Amino acid sequence: MLSTTANLDHFDRIDAEIQSVAKSIRILDSLTWPREEEARFLAGWQAGTPALPTVELSAPDQQSQIAALESIMARCDRAHPMGDHLYKTAWSYATAARMLEAIGTQAFTDHSVRLYGRPDHLYERQGLSAVAAARPILEVTESLMQSDAVLRTTPDIPAETFAERLREHLGAFFTKDDVAVVVDASMSAKAAAGSKRVKVQAGAMFSDLDLAQLLNHEAFIHAATSLSGKQQPHLRVLGLGSPRTTRTQEGLAVFSELITYSMDLVRLRRIALRAVAVDAALDGADFIDVFRIYLDGGQTESDAYNSAQRVFRGGDVHGRVAFTKDGVYLEGLLLVQTFLRKIIADERPQLIPVLFAGRLTLGDVLELEPLFDAGVLLPARYLPDWISGLRRLSAYLAYSLVSGRIRLEAVELPRFLELDEAAMV
Repeated sequence: MLSTTANLDHFDRIDAEIQSVAKSIRILDSLTWPREEEARFLAGWQAGTPALPTVELSAPDQQSQIAALESIMARCDRAHPMGDHLYKTAWSYATAARMLEAIGTQAFTDHSVRLYGRPDHLYERQGLSAVAAARPILEVTESLMQSDAVLRTTPDIPAETFAERLREHLGAFFTKDDVAVVVDASMSAKAAAGSKRVKVQAGAMFSDLDLAQLLNHEAFIHAATSLSGKQQPHLRVLGLGSPRTTRTQEGLAVFSELITYSMDLVRLRRIALRAVAVDAALDGADFIDVFRIYLDGGQTESDAYNSAQRVFRGGDVHGRVAFTKDGVYLEGLLLVQTFLRKIIADERPQLIPVLFAGRLTLGDVLELEPLFDAGVLLPARYLPDWISGLRRLSAYLAYSLVSGRIRLEAVELPRFLELDEAAMV
C-alpha cells in the first residue's frame, strides 16, 4: 500500500511545518528595487551620462528558517512519493533562504542556478539550450516586426473597464473561489496576479491581447494551480508554488498563451530576450549592457530598465552575479511542450490534467501519479478550456509529432511551385 493513516498523519504534520516556514521566505519582496531608481537611471541615460544603479539590498537573516527546513528534510521518508515531495519542497525553500542570505555575492547566483537553472544549460540529447533557442526566435521576429502585414496591438482600454472585463471572466471560471480584481495606483507593473487577487495599475491603458494574456497565463494557470493545490486533503504545499516549480509553472503558462493565440510577437520577443539577457549577465555584462540588449530588442526605455533590473535584483550591477529566474520562461516552454508531446507519443494522456492539480514540476507529475490514482490526492479543481476533455489538445500534440520532423532548413518556397508542375507531369 502507498499510504496508511499513520504515515499520512506524519506527512500532514510535515506539510503544515513547511507551509509555516515558507511564509517567511519572501523571495521577490526581498529583491525589490526602489521605484525612484528608474527615474534616476533614465535621466542619466537621456543626458548621455548613464551610470550603474546604486541599489543596496539588505540580506535577511534566514538561519532559523534554514535550520527548521533541514530538520524537516531529515524526517522525510524519500522512499515514499509523498515524503520525497516534501523533502524536495523543503530543500527548495532552504535553497531560496540561502540565496537571500547571499544577496550581492557569487553564492546568490549559485543558489539561483540551483533553483531556476541557467539559459546556457545544454540538453545534450537535443543539442539545445534556452539561449540557443532564443536567438533564432529573435532573428525571425525582428524582420516580422517591421512588416506591414503584422499589425501592432493598440492599448485602448482604460484600467477600470479592463478590471470589469477581468471580473466577468474570472467569475465565470473560478466558480468555487472568489478571485478579486483591484485597481491599484501604487503599482509599478501594469498587472499582477495571485491566487485570490488580481491587481491592475490605475491609469494604465490595456488591449484585448493584454486581457487574453493575463487570463491565460496568470489566472487560468498560476491562480488555478495554486487554488487546486490549496484544496488538496494532503500535500497542501502544492498550493504554495515553491521555487523549484517555477520553470514548469512559467513554461505551462507561456504554453497556455501560445495554444490560445494570446501571444503576439512583442510578448514572444520579450521571453526570448530574457534568456539572452540572463546569459549575458552571467557572462559579465553589466546593467547598462543588459539595458541596451532590451533597448536594441525593441523595448521602450522604461520597459528596458524594468527588464534589466529583473536580471540584477539581488545580484551585482557590474555583472556575473545575477538572478536567473527570467531564463525559465523559454526553457520551461520548451520542456513543457516536449513533455506533453512525449505523453501523447507514449499514449498516456491521463497524465496531462495532473499538471493542473497544484504547483508541480514535470517530474512531480510522474512521481505523484500513484497518489492521484489511489485517491490520496484530488484531481485539478480548475482546468482551462483548451485542456478540457483533452480532445483538441491531443489532436494538436499528435499532429506535432509528425510536423516536428520536417526540417525547414531543407525547404525552399519555390519548391511548392515545382510540386505543382511535377503533379501535372
